[in-house]
Amino acid sequence: MKEKRGFGFQWHLTERCDQKCKHCYSVAEQKNHLVKEALSVKQCFKIVDKILMFCKKTKCYPGINISGGDPLLVDYFWDIAEYLKKKGLKFSILGNPFHLDKATCDRLVNLGCESYQMSLDGLAKTHDLIRKRGSFRATIDAIELLKSAGIRVAIMNTISAINFSELNKLIWLVTDLRVDLFGFARYCPTSSNLLNMIRPPDYRNLLEEVWETYSSLSDNKTIFSLKEHLFKLLLYEKGLFKPSSKQIVVDGCGCGIRHCAILPDGQVFACRRFVSPVGNLNTSTMEEIFFGDEMAKYRQIETLEGCKDCKLLYCCRGCHATSYGAFGSFFAKDPQCWKLP
Repeated sequence: MKEKRGFGFQWHLTERCDQKCKHCYSVAEQKNHLVKEALSVKQCFKIVDKILMFCKKTKCYPGINISGGDPLLVDYFWDIAEYLKKKGLKFSILGNPFHLDKATCDRLVNLGCESYQMSLDGLAKTHDLIRKRGSFRATIDAIELLKSAGIRVAIMNTISAINFSELNKLIWLVTDLRVDLFGFARYCPTSSNLLNMIRPPDYRNLLEEVWETYSSLSDNKTIFSLKEHLFKLLLYEKGLFKPSSKQIVVDGCGCGIRHCAILPDGQVFACRRFVSPVGNLNTSTMEEIFFGDEMAKYRQIETLEGCKDCKLLYCCRGCHATSYGAFGSFFAKDPQCWKLP
């Protein structure tokens, strides 16, 4: 039987959060507006039903990642979790460590929470500088708490010029802590914070160092995610990856293709890392949104500057959320692709 494709839903229940991270897109957007929690519990249930109908019609399985802010700060989070269980759906959480205890973890397990993702943006001093004092210690403690409850732990790092020098040490740390999954994504700049970006040649050197570290830890139980699509370019240059001759998307940026973000008011974004509204689940079905004109434009990969003439178009495409942050356009070149002038 052919395995179903996955479609990722990053559902932001709230923008309330215990931290004010220097790189957070929600904080950056608050200068203009804050997305309010405008959904009732019944509306949230309808969103779940619309997700299920979309996946049934498109023959894919839903990967539901409940996020925020911190979703545990939302009173009706538990109602949604109960409804997901009723519908036979597992889910993951992208959250903070501050509201976890044994009882909460046990309750999450019972409701079908498969994994809990937190962030470590460097070693203790750097992480706390980026997030808040005490956050590093709280995250380390939460890792053991979650693992003891039987919940898989994922750690994500947002890489920038501020913390990239600590990335390899952090990789060794998470393996020592028996973290189940580790990955990192690039900082998405705003026009006022371009200096926090790593220069393209330095970024290539960093990815090469990280690849060597990953390779040396290949027997470790921690899974290392290649979430950074420019790994494809690095491995191609090293002769470790050969792109398919078929002109069909097989990997790379999933914007408009295999994921979306749902905001606290029901809006749908093509990607949460930049302003990309494509519809609203209060007024439309997921099928109408996914196959609509606004979402379709993000599938026009042949118009991506820099990528359109590349051999790796169908398996890489870099990160165009960073393009939007640096140049104001999703279709501009990836500012950290070292192959581009």
